[in-house]
Amino acid sequence: MTQSLQSGEWRPGELIPSEVELANRFKVSQGTVRKAIDELSAENLVVRRQGKGTFVATHHEARAQFRFLRLKPDVGVAQYPDNNIIEAKRLRAPADIARQLDIKNGDSVFFIKRIQSFDGAPTILEELWLPGLTFKGLSLERVLQYKGPMYALLETEFGTQMIRAVESIRAVVADQIASGLLAVPLNTPLLSVNRVSYTYGDKAVEVRRSLYVTNNHHYQNELS
Repeated sequence: MTQSLQSGEWRPGELIPSEVELANRFKVSQGTVRKAIDELSAENLVVRRQGKGTFVATHHEARAQFRFLRLKPDVGVAQYPDNNIIEAKRLRAPADIARQLDIKNGDSVFFIKRIQSFDGAPTILEELWLPGLTFKGLSLERVLQYKGPMYALLETEFGTQMIRAVESIRAVVADQIASGLLAVPLNTPLLSVNRVSYTYGDKAVEVRRSLYVTNNHHYQNELS
């Protein structure tokens, strides 16, 4: 079933075959299929919908967007931020980025720098690094045109789904650049998050470095 997801036989947002059909296809019991679907659902690869069936997870759904955005408001309901692209261009991969993406030093990467704001207040300063070969054809114009979540764009136009991520978090203070872009005083405490995102086959397809202003937000993760 994972191979069918990875190969694109079952595309994001699509209904997968029923448990009976899958049991016949793989020549196993329906209970075995149900257990496999439960595991895929726990890994956020598929979504069960009561009375409708099981669908391939997609980044176009709100639940998927907030799965990767762990910054929550202290008061009120979580909202997806507005994006302001500062820079988007192709570069040669620095050594540390190449190592995290498992590519060669100097290989092509697509670099995006942006500010994300909530209710007009700059809250997240991000740098994204994407392997150029995987996202060949991605351009500043396309990034500016697209108004939805970045992961939804990468899924729709490049067939790449982010299925898991590893984050490292530390406390830092705002330097001159960050203070100017985030409109906070110099040396303001910030939360620094380094994320490496992976697609199927445990392939690294994004390095994201974020600085969070936590005056009105907090980082929230559920452990189980």
